[in-house]
Amino acid sequence: MIEPMDIENDIESDIKAIEEVVATVERTQRAKDAEGFLALFHPDALWTTAHGKVLIGFEEIAAFTRAVLPAASWDGDVTYEAVHIQFLRPDVAAVKVRQIYHGADGAGSEGAPLYVMTREADGPWLLTACQNTQVAADPA
Repeated sequence: MIEPMDIENDIESDIKAIEEVVATVERTQRAKDAEGFLALFHPDALWTTAHGKVLIGFEEIAAFTRAVLPAASWDGDVTYEAVHIQFLRPDVAAVKVRQIYHGADGAGSEGAPLYVMTREADGPWLLTACQNTQVAADPA
């Protein structure tokens, strides 16, 4: 019989694991570490960039990431924060992320990605269906 405390502990550990995936996205983006970033993806993932480019499957995501991330140039840094995690099933979570680019000049921009993450039994949480959305300066 599963005790309520066991379920709470499982949810807490899942939340921590999901937050660590988001923190790893931040670390790998800052380091321009394509392989570290790609290690977070499910083999059948799909990714939509902030500019609407749709990438289906790991190979498309990998080709795009390997071409774009190491060559990316920005002054400043980026932060990612999981601001809301909603479990759709015990093995599927919708994760709303707040993404802030901090320019060296003090200017910045914001993104509002949605990561749908999945995990196999006792496996890691992986990015499975993700939409990266820029936040307009004056969202109307």
